[in-house]
Amino acid sequence: MIFMQGKGISSGIAKGNIYFLPCPAPAAHKIPVSDMEAEKARLAAAQEKAAAQLEELAEKCRREAGSECADLFAAQAMLAVDESYTERARGILEEERCSAEYAAETAGKEIAAVFAAMDSAYMQARADDIRDVAGRILNNLAGVPDTVIDSGEPVILAADELAPSELVRHKSRLSGLLTRKGSGDSHTAILARTMGIPAVCGLGGSLKEAYAGHMCCMDGGTGQVVLDPDGITAAAFEQKDQEQRERERLLEAVRGQRDVTPDGRELTVCCNISSPEDVDAVLASDGHEIGLFRSEFLFLASGDCPTEEEQFCAYSAAASAMNGGRVVIRTLDIGSDKQADYFRLPEEQNPALGVRGVRFCLSRPEVFHTQLRAIYRASACGKVAVMFPMITSVWEVRECRRACREVMAELDAEGIPYDRDIETGIMIETPASVLIAGELAREADFFSVGTNDLTQYILACDRQADGLDRFRDSHHPAVLRALKMAADAAHAAGIRIGVCGELAADPEMLEFFLAIGIDELSVAPPAVLPLRAQIRGRHSEQTDSVICETKNAGENEQE
Repeated sequence: MIFMQGKGISSGIAKGNIYFLPCPAPAAHKIPVSDMEAEKARLAAAQEKAAAQLEELAEKCRREAGSECADLFAAQAMLAVDESYTERARGILEEERCSAEYAAETAGKEIAAVFAAMDSAYMQARADDIRDVAGRILNNLAGVPDTVIDSGEPVILAADELAPSELVRHKSRLSGLLTRKGSGDSHTAILARTMGIPAVCGLGGSLKEAYAGHMCCMDGGTGQVVLDPDGITAAAFEQKDQEQRERERLLEAVRGQRDVTPDGRELTVCCNISSPEDVDAVLASDGHEIGLFRSEFLFLASGDCPTEEEQFCAYSAAASAMNGGRVVIRTLDIGSDKQADYFRLPEEQNPALGVRGVRFCLSRPEVFHTQLRAIYRASACGKVAVMFPMITSVWEVRECRRACREVMAELDAEGIPYDRDIETGIMIETPASVLIAGELAREADFFSVGTNDLTQYILACDRQADGLDRFRDSHHPAVLRALKMAADAAHAAGIRIGVCGELAADPEMLEFFLAIGIDELSVAPPAVLPLRAQIRGRHSEQTDSVICETKNAGENEQE
């Protein structure tokens, strides 16, 4: 037996023979070419063919995997003939007097490098899409046909990296996926989770092509991979697979049920989304509300600042699709690890403490005003609430609410409908917001705790930095006490408080959240049913002791 350990990025157990895809087109060399018009024509034809191939994949996804996957390939199809890519590739042709292959590959590398250099893991992962599209154009130029897995049985596909299009094309022949590189934020990882294909990345040099054809068992949750398993090991994987399938079957029993404990305490489970396309996953997971719409991803995915109409279309689409379920839209949380080049933000020595969140919005009132108009207009299409991030002072909340009143007055004057009772809430994600939570609660309609940033700022521990995992403890007594302080302040003022950071889906935290009176948890769509099952099946007698344990937490810690 051979054991390998990677990073699990799509849960599930898989078994099958290892299969390596044939190599794509070789790297293009800079070969001098005299007929530039002919090369430009070849490039254009290869781009058009790539766009058509990707449109075909989008349609296949729409039939088999839902609109989220389809939208990815529709976006890639547009990228294949994107003006900026085309201009750069043609510029290389003219500057270097080279082949279309070299120009196509070089342009893709340059644009991908820009995305890969960004601080945001989300934007870094978009570099994979650029490389995927450029590679497809290069294959078309080189005459490399689309490969098909030659196997009568489902296989575990192995690769250095795998493009999203490869995953979709081979979906029916896959039982699992292994890659040497990659991340959980890549579109390939997202697609694997959407399609229910177990996947492990980050295996590095331990994944050797010499293993092709070997039997493999893998766990996409833990990242464990075993080649040539003996009978006992194979039986253990089979048992785990059966247990997971049984858990999934049992989870279906809570679909459509209320998020209420056996002793009658209600804790609403909501979902986090980044685009209106994510609503499909919310509804499929039986999510009843959206506790966090991260509006900044509309800005990050665009080459220019989205217009009011573009934002209105996105927000109203989400509000309408939720059929009366509340959609909490967080205003633009740009800055720190989320950068949009067109805003031309100055470089900061410590961007996590710089112009981000509400600070950006109040510094760019024209951007803020446009977004608020779009949000208020969308409130006529469904139940919408607005939420302001990175709050540290009362005056910031008052400025935000003043901006909201200005927008309401404008819409009234223009005869544009909106919900006059739209709620305005704030994010609790800084130590300052915790310490003045009582004053802030008098200015807001609700609180939502962003535990990722709250942990970062309380522990002075950069959430983006490598090597700090042992120090970045979201269960730290200081973080838990801050959560309780915020909850107490919210309830004293008669407003609701939710949690929308990663901690919301942590099963170990449920009893604590119930004990301090958290009203809602907003999580990724796949976490809805497991969390609801835990809420409905919890042992109510555990809760009474949690407050005392929290108060005493840390008092006996070793120094």
